[in-house]
Amino acid sequence: MLKERGMENHLYKEVVLRTKGLSKRFGKRWAVKDIHLEVHRGDVFGFLGPNGAGKSTTIRMILTLLRPTTGSIEILGRDLHKNRSSVLSRVCGIVETADFYLYLSAYKNLEILGSMTRKVKKDEIMEALILVGLHSRAFEKVKTFSHGMKQRLGIAQALLTQPEIIILDEPTSGLDPQGMKEVRELIKRLSRESGMTIFLSSHLLSEVELVATRMAVINRGELIVQGPVSELLDREETDYFIQVSPPESAVELIRSLPWVEILSTQNGKIEVRLEPHRSSELNRLLVINHVEVSSFYPHRTLEEYFLKVTEGMSEI
Repeated sequence: MLKERGMENHLYKEVVLRTKGLSKRFGKRWAVKDIHLEVHRGDVFGFLGPNGAGKSTTIRMILTLLRPTTGSIEILGRDLHKNRSSVLSRVCGIVETADFYLYLSAYKNLEILGSMTRKVKKDEIMEALILVGLHSRAFEKVKTFSHGMKQRLGIAQALLTQPEIIILDEPTSGLDPQGMKEVRELIKRLSRESGMTIFLSSHLLSEVELVATRMAVINRGELIVQGPVSELLDREETDYFIQVSPPESAVELIRSLPWVEILSTQNGKIEVRLEPHRSSELNRLLVINHVEVSSFYPHRTLEEYFLKVTEGMSEI
């Protein structure tokens, strides 16, 4: 069963995906240049970068849809070029939106598509649908599904191959907030309950921050930084939005603190900048000084993070 195998694998933290000097050139332009990645077993690994940074090119090389110009790829300890068939049988990638037979049910789609790779049992199909939260809609036509549900059905299809690594290229692209939440919760559940290693590309730092354990950031085809999400994001000062009442008392208190910078105040919401490890201290000070804090959350954009890490690359 997926859960049993995943829980067993989750005990180990070896490197299951490694690229060394991975590069791809189209004509005179380097789309990806000298990328070194390490993904550990059980990671939700966020692969971040703006549109056009080289994320999809890197993923296509990992899935052998593109041949690298230079460099090498190891998956599950084996050279991908020399062991393509045996290695990729343990990996599943969703590079674009999955296509289905719209006038067939979710169950029938998985039955047909799953049979293309191996003989799939009925209980395996239902198990996959349960994991992605679609079991109650198993026998409804896919044409009635939202975009987010189709994305989750695509992941269910991937699960039927019993992969050890799932690679998702911009899985929340084009989704509404509810659809993004559904896919995000699914990724966390697959990691937590099935122990799968998930390689997730995105241009949205806020999305990756909510699900990833480790991440790498690339820009213009080059690797900027790589490591645990919490460590990387906690290196820099962060902007926070605080919703408080009464705001006047909060502003007066915050202005007395030399380690907090007020950026703006409007309609009871205060935007401040401080080091992440001091956010709980500020929240505590507000509460003990009789300020009601209704929300306290970081405000980070990928663009801002890029500026910070590139300006300080000599220190990283």
